[in-house]
Amino acid sequence: MAFPRNSTSLVAIALIVAGFLLWLLRSAAPGAWTVGEIGMLKSLWIGYLPPLPAAPGNAVADNLRAARLGQRLFFDIRLSANGEVSCATCHQPERHFTDGLEVGMGVGRGDRHTMGIVGVAYSPWMFWDGRKDSLWSQALGPLENPVEHGGNRQQYVELLSSDAIYRTEYESLFGPLPATPGEEPATSTAFANMGKAIAAYERLLIPGASRFDRYVEVVIGNDGAAVDSILNKDEIAGLHLFIGKAQCINCHNGPLLTNNEFHNTAVLPATGELPSMGRVAAVRQARADIFNCQGEFSDDPNPYCAELLFARTGDELIGAHKTPSLRNVASTAPYMHAGQMNSLAAIIDQYNRAPLAMVGHNEAKPLKLSRNERKQLEAFLHTLDGPIAAAPEWLAAPVP
Repeated sequence: MAFPRNSTSLVAIALIVAGFLLWLLRSAAPGAWTVGEIGMLKSLWIGYLPPLPAAPGNAVADNLRAARLGQRLFFDIRLSANGEVSCATCHQPERHFTDGLEVGMGVGRGDRHTMGIVGVAYSPWMFWDGRKDSLWSQALGPLENPVEHGGNRQQYVELLSSDAIYRTEYESLFGPLPATPGEEPATSTAFANMGKAIAAYERLLIPGASRFDRYVEVVIGNDGAAVDSILNKDEIAGLHLFIGKAQCINCHNGPLLTNNEFHNTAVLPATGELPSMGRVAAVRQARADIFNCQGEFSDDPNPYCAELLFARTGDELIGAHKTPSLRNVASTAPYMHAGQMNSLAAIIDQYNRAPLAMVGHNEAKPLKLSRNERKQLEAFLHTLDGPIAAAPEWLAAPVP
């Protein structure tokens, strides 16, 4: 067989061969996925979620007795200035531990949207700006925040001392409570231990498998018969966009669909509010916090604290906020750091346009997705809803 020698013909043949090879790759995988794409799907699969990371600053992080104490504290409205607010006021189990509001409402109105806490134990930074460097330290912040719980550590330690159940549970774990609530550093130590118990409870809140995860499972298993029965064509097309053209996987990666990093994506501030400076100010707060991993209240005997020591501090963090997990994203509206967006369609449109940021620099670039592609991407996001992989007894207030 003679082959043409002109360059135009050679290019045409090369394109035909490349197209044929791509067809072969896609045809070899269920759902028309290439080998490389299947690798990306595996990286997002809940089955690849590793064991919980160690928490050396919290000696009771994986102690079930501490988790039971933490659960009791989590649901107790007495841990507030007005006796009406608990952690569960904003982190409601029936809403995947969010509250459905634009911003949190405690004893007053907050200025940040309530972040979900399912799977948060995997993150090295807490809050939208990352001003806390551990889960136990994060648990302490709202308790003394004037618009959240609005109380103070002496009040809370007095409650531990006066409640027979709390006193027994606390002292079995941590030793005697302060003889005189308010005495330091004993009161702050007891307060820190409260945070450690709450963190032990929150570490049990792990996301379970969604329809997306079941789909990946059959793709991995090369089950051609089952692969088309889990997601429909639009959802599969949306998944292709998620890991491809839409570039979502750049930040929403790993089994929790977040890189736990901070990015400026030019989200407008809430109406009537100034733009948030985001991460750039929070690093200083974390380093100055007496409850950080290097502080005297940490249980780590040899705190290296690499995350805190080497945290980025440059101008690129101006206006940057934490990448939230997309697990159960369709059921946890509104969205963004101040609840500025009420729908997935609005978020997708934001990233599709990639407008200029009011402060700092928008990292995103226009996606140029068609209207149909945007709908397909939204359809895929609905497949990420799933249960919490914890026993039902942990998803409600404990029985008195």
